[in-house]
Amino acid sequence: MPITELSRRTFLHSVAATALSASSFAQEPGGKINQVDEVQLSQIHGPSEQNEKAPGPFLPMDQRIGFAIVGLGRLSLNQILPAFGHSQYCKPVALVSGDREKALKVAGQYGIAPTAIYNYANFDQLGKNPEVKVIYVVLPNGMHEEYVVRGARTGKHILCEKPMATGSREAEHMISACKEAKVKLMIAYRQQYEPHNLALRQLVTEGKLGALRGFVSSNSQQQGDPTQWRLKKSLSGGGCLPDVGLYCLNASRFLSGEEPTEVMATIFQPKDDPRFTEVEASCSFSLKFPSGFAATCTTSYDVHKSQFLRLEGTKAWADMSPAYGYHGNRLKWSHLDGDRETEIVPQIEEEDQFALEMDHFAECILEGKTPHTPGEEGLKDHRIMEAIYDSARTRRIVVVST
Repeated sequence: MPITELSRRTFLHSVAATALSASSFAQEPGGKINQVDEVQLSQIHGPSEQNEKAPGPFLPMDQRIGFAIVGLGRLSLNQILPAFGHSQYCKPVALVSGDREKALKVAGQYGIAPTAIYNYANFDQLGKNPEVKVIYVVLPNGMHEEYVVRGARTGKHILCEKPMATGSREAEHMISACKEAKVKLMIAYRQQYEPHNLALRQLVTEGKLGALRGFVSSNSQQQGDPTQWRLKKSLSGGGCLPDVGLYCLNASRFLSGEEPTEVMATIFQPKDDPRFTEVEASCSFSLKFPSGFAATCTTSYDVHKSQFLRLEGTKAWADMSPAYGYHGNRLKWSHLDGDRETEIVPQIEEEDQFALEMDHFAECILEGKTPHTPGEEGLKDHRIMEAIYDSARTRRIVVVST
């Protein structure tokens, strides 16, 4: 039975009607910018670059892929568990938590049997539960390695939240453990399954933007609670960079289709702020790519919420503002149509990003395919982040390890 991969969700070939007719930005002599027209397009539906098949049906509950959710923090409670209501192929069948009373309440809400509630001591008993096909690790970063490795040894496939780990060494161990156990490993880069990001990626692959030259992005927020685990280096691996800055880094790679070769970075860690005794408050970094494409990114735990990206090419530019959110992402792009600069705002249907990524993993299991964002994707980001920290420490350009 054919099952859709990413398509039910994404940008369509109908955008081809807006094809570019020029190869540079519209600008009159003397630097005066031409009038800009904003075009509202109708709803977009159809195949993505990653799949040309039509949407598949919702699987009956008894045929769905069963997930065990490991960790019942805010992300699991507010995003992941509700996403099963939008999923075509997945269902929650088990919970792992150190708080049994809390887990019992959550299990009751989602029809999970009390016998399918586990703690961290008996976690390995998941291997004896035939309903569980996937273990979804939603724990602090510093715990990912242990529970991915233990999970793989139970024989279950593994979906792990980003960042994959706290460093490249841990990521390599996780990949090796899953290969040894012959189970699939996928990293939950939700933005690579999100319709607006896929639409932008399709603009790139279809040549609508021309040759890519620049990428500018910020993903920042206020991290107010000094007791938050994300501010403890042993649990997080770093501050804003591996948490929210990773979105900018990964987007530059995903959208361009290239891997950076060099990085240059600075970090800021205020001495008088108790939140940042262990990790950085802010980070700025630049990435150089083989084609000449360059990315400039900023991220912070100490500024008002800022989420945007802008991709610039020789024929057009595109931006998303806001970007990176669970909801409300907005894409527009601008090109020269004759002698007029025209902005296009595709009307793209919003879908649950967590349902999309889980359904993709379910399809990979059902059809024996490799996930779009495997462990190697997370490992690449860790190597780049290590180069970013190294550059900030040495105040030098650092070559990225491949």
